Amino acid sequence: MISLLKLIIWIAGTLVVAYFVLGFFGYELNRNYFSYSKEQCQGKLKECTDKVIHKGVDNADCNFQCVNPRLIIKKK
Repeated sequence: MISLLKLIIWIAGTLVVAYFVLGFFGYELNRNYFSYSKEQCQGKLKECTDKVIHKGVDNADCNFQCVNPRLIIKKK
């Protein structure tokens, strides 16, 4: 139990340090990206379900690449 608590504290500390290091080197986190990409991914999922319904499971051609990591961390 203690080791789990230590692990959580280490991970949180690492994330905080990484956030400040990114700011020091001129990068920032795009916090609005996940709300925007959620809408985009839901649209792609709806298109894919339509394809599956019309073409069948074997012939469906779906692209599930919704998150672009280069857009999460961007240059200021």
